Amino acid sequence: MKAKRHQSDSSSPDVSLSVLFWIFFRIACTSFGGFMAMIAVVENVVVERKKLLTHQEMLNGISLASMLPGPVAVNVCTYVGYRLRGGMGALVAASAAILPAFVLVVALSAVYFRWGQIPAVNKLFMGFIPAVTAVIVAAAWNMSRKLLVGAREDAIAIGAFAVLLGIGGFYSTLAIIVGAGVIGWLLFRTECGTTSKPGKNKLGKKRTTSGSGFNAHAFLLATTPMVSVPWWNLDPAILTKLFAVFAGMSVMLFGGGYVFIPLIQEIVVNHHQWVTPQEFVDGIALGQITPGPILVSAAFIGLKVAGLAGAAVATVAIFAPPAVLMVAASRAFERLQRSSAIQAALRGVRPAVIGMIFAAAVIVGRSAVPVWYSIAIFAVALYALIRFRVEAVWVIPAAGLAGWWLY
Repeated sequence: MKAKRHQSDSSSPDVSLSVLFWIFFRIACTSFGGFMAMIAVVENVVVERKKLLTHQEMLNGISLASMLPGPVAVNVCTYVGYRLRGGMGALVAASAAILPAFVLVVALSAVYFRWGQIPAVNKLFMGFIPAVTAVIVAAAWNMSRKLLVGAREDAIAIGAFAVLLGIGGFYSTLAIIVGAGVIGWLLFRTECGTTSKPGKNKLGKKRTTSGSGFNAHAFLLATTPMVSVPWWNLDPAILTKLFAVFAGMSVMLFGGGYVFIPLIQEIVVNHHQWVTPQEFVDGIALGQITPGPILVSAAFIGLKVAGLAGAAVATVAIFAPPAVLMVAASRAFERLQRSSAIQAALRGVRPAVIGMIFAAAVIVGRSAVPVWYSIAIFAVALYALIRFRVEAVWVIPAAGLAGWWLY
């Protein structure tokens, strides 16, 4: 029997696991520019183009991912997969979001360890940055048109934008989300009534707990074989140690991959001495010049320590535990958000997230080369995204080619 989708709107089309994998694989192939760039592309594809989730559901996922440990972008992909196809959908979406970057980092790392440092493809990335900025602005704009419906929401969004841009950092992000939730509860609690009975959606049909019959425990079990695949002629002890070290670090990651870099350096360079300081810097650079999450640099370290098996184990260890927590939190969140108090708090959090996304666009845009080429690429990309609704997965590569030609 075909599994039901884990969706609040049953009128949306069903999504098979193979289609879900392809969606996120394509997204991951062009997600240059940090976690917010990847989230913006996910929003462009999943919400704007395919209409698999609503803007509200997407913002709920971003808010939840921001409060949990782990890479925010991969956590958001996990959330979307869970919402669409339950535990197995979460596994498929997260795996597809990581796979392109993992393959590229392993290939580049193998070249690096054989022939030394790799010259950066600077011109391509000069074109990527203004286009990524445009993708983030377009995502925030599309969300704001539907969810900033009054002066109170506008004020919350502007306040979040100012705080994140003026102060920044993980604690500011957490304070914005918590503060916006409290403000939302104070402002909107009398306007949010109780929802329909648990287990029912707005069309009166019973909702499934998991689109594919899996829960968080099933997701954990599904990831276990990825770690325990037999890799011949390798030391199981070092693979176990790699997994334990990276899995332990993953649950301490709050605030994004860049915040996490000093902790990884302390453990893998100074404590275990798996890589040299120069190799560590070069490994982080490889993570930056590939699409997807920067924490895929774990594959570089794993490859140095234990070959391909080490790269796979380190990558699974850095991403799997936070993803499992995200699935468990998403499951609990679905029950909690039926409360009128939670609905009111979320009504405050959503505009705050929109304000933070606009702030992220400014932060990314600051790193663009200050020449008219950058402004031109940004303007053309933004016009294509908003006016012609061109997919971000085409806009970003085109901008890279333009950058290679112009700069």
